Amino acid sequence: MKACILNSPAKVETNPLALSEVPVPEPGEIEVLVRVAACGVCRTDLHVIEAELPPRKMPVIPGHQVVGVVEKIGHQVTRFKPGERVGIAWLHRTCGKCEYCRAGKENLCDNAAFTGYTVDGGYAEYALAAEQFTYAIPEGFPDEQAAPLLCAGIIGFRALRLSGIERGGRLGFYGFGSAAHVAIQVARHWGIKVYASTRDDRHQRLALELGAKWAGGTFAEPPVKLDAAIIFAPAGEIVPAALKALKKGGTLALAGIHMSPTPPLDYDLLYHERVIRSVANNTRQDGEDFLRIAAEIPIRTQVETYPLLEANRALNRLKNDAIRGSAVLQVNSVRS
Repeated sequence: MKACILNSPAKVETNPLALSEVPVPEPGEIEVLVRVAACGVCRTDLHVIEAELPPRKMPVIPGHQVVGVVEKIGHQVTRFKPGERVGIAWLHRTCGKCEYCRAGKENLCDNAAFTGYTVDGGYAEYALAAEQFTYAIPEGFPDEQAAPLLCAGIIGFRALRLSGIERGGRLGFYGFGSAAHVAIQVARHWGIKVYASTRDDRHQRLALELGAKWAGGTFAEPPVKLDAAIIFAPAGEIVPAALKALKKGGTLALAGIHMSPTPPLDYDLLYHERVIRSVANNTRQDGEDFLRIAAEIPIRTQVETYPLLEANRALNRLKNDAIRGSAVLQVNSVRS
């Protein structure tokens, strides 16, 4: 099969992914082999490729927003059959035994595996997934529009939940890329007012098109105090500005897996019971809940598509904030 291989970490400007021929993997007893139709290009992929996340497997095939069709199943698989459309997300599997798994916090598992990071992912014609960590994709989403739901969508959804925002509340978004352009659709469905702070004019316009009450620059002060805020951009320097925009008792959720250093904080920004909390991975329940709501709304992702052989170009455009919505690799035939 054809796959984009990262042999060693490097800046994406050097085009480090090599399109190669590798064997089609065989599913284990509890695994499904998926013929990949589309794979979203995520900022986490950038962090893996550029070693902002410590390297865990080399070489590795990146990609963890995978939509495709089950090609083959292991002997013990019962949930899926060949021909069914499924999705593969970041959380590849957990141990099920550690204190976090036992407490229903599998997103914090001590021994988790992650798609496209510790195991090979979806920048390839085929990918493996553990049956119990594979999602059925609702009807009504073309493959390339479904792909961003599997990370940008799920993580944005978990961030909304952890922000504590309530119906009718005022919510700040800092950064308006793939995750934010999905999360705003959920927020509006819940009756939440969104105020978007992002540096790029194109992303400000997209926020307004999707129903934001206001959009301005990254460090511009929103016209109202916010009940909660989410930082989607991997930029620690935004934290003080976001805290300053919060009302007393507000929560600031940090939705990224990696963030540049946060500057020193004046205690006044945290006083009055303001809270900062990170968003770490997701549980399978987050994914199931989000996909159900995504189909109810229904969410419409805005995507730019690229053939597999142009994965490096898509990553470079993502790094330079040139993607309006989400970038998606079209791998095999795409369902529309």
